[in-house]
Amino acid sequence: MKELDSFCKYLEGKCYSENTISNYRKDLNLFLNFSNNKIDVDYSFIRTYLQYLHNKKYTNKSIARHISSLKSFYKFLSKNEFVKDNPCLLISNPKIEKKLPNYINYNDLEVLFTIPDKNDVLGLRNLLILELLYSTGIRVSELVNIKLSDIDFNNNRIFILGKGNKERYVLYGKICSNLLKEYLEKSRNKLNKNSEYLLLNKFGNKITDRAIRMIIDDIVKKSCLKLNVSPHTLRHTFATHLLNEGADLKIVQELLGHENISTTGIYTHVSNEHLRKVYLDTHPRAKKE
Repeated sequence: MKELDSFCKYLEGKCYSENTISNYRKDLNLFLNFSNNKIDVDYSFIRTYLQYLHNKKYTNKSIARHISSLKSFYKFLSKNEFVKDNPCLLISNPKIEKKLPNYINYNDLEVLFTIPDKNDVLGLRNLLILELLYSTGIRVSELVNIKLSDIDFNNNRIFILGKGNKERYVLYGKICSNLLKEYLEKSRNKLNKNSEYLLLNKFGNKITDRAIRMIIDDIVKKSCLKLNVSPHTLRHTFATHLLNEGADLKIVQELLGHENISTTGIYTHVSNEHLRKVYLDTHPRAKKE
């Protein structure tokens, strides 16, 4: 459908990741199948569709995602006059239980860093991928788009063009700095010295989101750790470890590129659990029975 294709092109222009766009397309194709490709529908039709999802045993979290997809789609359709009225204006999300973000403890993280072979061209690249995700907290969609010109080697920072074309700088430390230089000297030039992008695949082209997810999956599998790890897990880990070490929430918000501090606030629940454990393990009267 041309309207859906136009919407996905719009998302690409806003620097949404391949995975996010794929999820939007999947959600909206389900809706369009239900509506027989009719987009000019009213509020009651949207409610009927949501009831259909409920009857199909979709969870509240999944239904909320479908609502988000529909709202974004119809906002785009309305703005570009594909439809006269937006039927989603009064649609509200179902209540969903907020889950604490999944993160990796430091010992398990250290195990993951031992897996890639630094003596191998792709192994060194894979280690850098792991290090950059953890050291900077960037999204995988941001990682694949880093260009050499975005890196400020003197100040150990990287220019990032994030969601909605929002600009920010992220920082990296000494370990990441040394690994980055080693990759550039020993690995990247063997892949494609003329590319403008930092991370390349075995053919010398810009690496994709999907390839990075497969690399992370392979590292976890080889580690024999029973962990559910995605690139976003490393972003969660970055934020959680910073807060556990006493970082200010506002600083973490800036580094993550969150527009609202409430989005970053979920990590304080994890941090508070850590504080509670430290208190119970160390305070003399807390330890006494």
